[in-house]
Amino acid sequence: MSDASEQNGNANGPGNSVRPTAAPPRNPDGASRTWRALRHRNFRLFFGGQTISLVGTWMTRVATAWLVYRLTKSALLLGTISFAGQIPTFIFAPFAGVLIDRLDRRQVLVWTQVLSMVQSLALAALTFSGHITIHWILGLSVLQGIVNAFDMPARQSFMVQMVEDRADLSNAIAINSSMVNAARLIGPSLAGMLIAVTSEGWCFLVDGISYIAVIVSLLMMRLPPAAVRRVATSTWTELRVGWDYVSQFLPIRTILMLFAVISLMGMPFIVLMPLFAAQVLRGGPHTLGFLMAANGCGALISAIWLASRKSVLGLIRVLPVAAAVFGFGLIGFGLSHTFWLSMITVFVAGMGMMLGMAASNTVIQTLVTDDKRGRVMSYYTMAFMGMAPFGSLLAGSLAHIVGAPLTVIVNGSAVILGAAWFTSRLPSIRKVVHPIYQEMGIIPAAKEMAAEQVQS
Repeated sequence: MSDASEQNGNANGPGNSVRPTAAPPRNPDGASRTWRALRHRNFRLFFGGQTISLVGTWMTRVATAWLVYRLTKSALLLGTISFAGQIPTFIFAPFAGVLIDRLDRRQVLVWTQVLSMVQSLALAALTFSGHITIHWILGLSVLQGIVNAFDMPARQSFMVQMVEDRADLSNAIAINSSMVNAARLIGPSLAGMLIAVTSEGWCFLVDGISYIAVIVSLLMMRLPPAAVRRVATSTWTELRVGWDYVSQFLPIRTILMLFAVISLMGMPFIVLMPLFAAQVLRGGPHTLGFLMAANGCGALISAIWLASRKSVLGLIRVLPVAAAVFGFGLIGFGLSHTFWLSMITVFVAGMGMMLGMAASNTVIQTLVTDDKRGRVMSYYTMAFMGMAPFGSLLAGSLAHIVGAPLTVIVNGSAVILGAAWFTSRLPSIRKVVHPIYQEMGIIPAAKEMAAEQVQS
């Protein structure tokens, strides 16, 4: 469908589904506004359990990368393992989205947490016993990738059920991002210290145990009976409906295209972190932990800033700025050969990366209709996680030929070009989004604005 036809079509987007109207925003100040979503009991439980679990998850990510590097000393295999762990998301996420729209999302999440726990404990047992090999890491990474294909869209779709007041949804998404990045700040640092004094196996064990917290928090939630959607249409039909919605609705399509580019070209710099720590900066696992923590600290600051915002207004303009900041941070990181400058540049890259991720999530969750939420968030997962394996393989292969620094510089330049392209699309996006925000009560309708101007 052409851009013109989209701009002149129904503001609700393809499918003509009805969006719930947002509640009139309250005006809390200061800290109360920043953390307002925590007044919801279910979200508080999720916040507590998930914070503990995510620290373990980041420990496992760092430990896995370092273990692969220790066993192989290969940039190509670092990219290959990352590819194996993420490609299932690209393949299975759309099917997962259809099932998530039909099933009880809490039950889906409980099962994904149980399976993730089993995977981490298996890694721990193999590492402690001395039987760990690159083939075991490859197979268990594929298993975790399949689990993530269901877990990530289910988690994003479940957010709206944990926050009863729709006006607090954007704040809940920002707090969730803060939680992820607080864990990214703590987890890699702990992993670096543990690996330096013991072995990677302890990181995997801590991660496996940490899943108990989030499983308990999910089971303790008080939710209304799940409205399981019974449909007569086939899975392929549901897939097509979801794809038509995403591909024909200009704002969501453009956002997903931008972040597919960022995922393909920008995100893989994390895969190359062990090379920078060991070869460029001449450090060890503690250096890797510090770099990951600096990246997480920058991301945490962006997430807290987003949480302090009053509404979703203005976030679409933030997206290309965030992408450009991310790109320039990557270029700076690729050019740096000193520890302190590398810490600063990965901090800046983390700010831009998380600002874009959380802002795009908030905008999409605000625009999407509830009956397609699972499928749309599965395509969101594909754009972020599904493109990452191709990026990891590309980055690993390129780093093997030209080196990690030049690879990151090239990738950062591609991200900046993506930001420039998105900026050129902003006028068309605003024409579609403005009436939707008016319909939802996020901004006053034209007549109300005119009346206010007359009165003033």
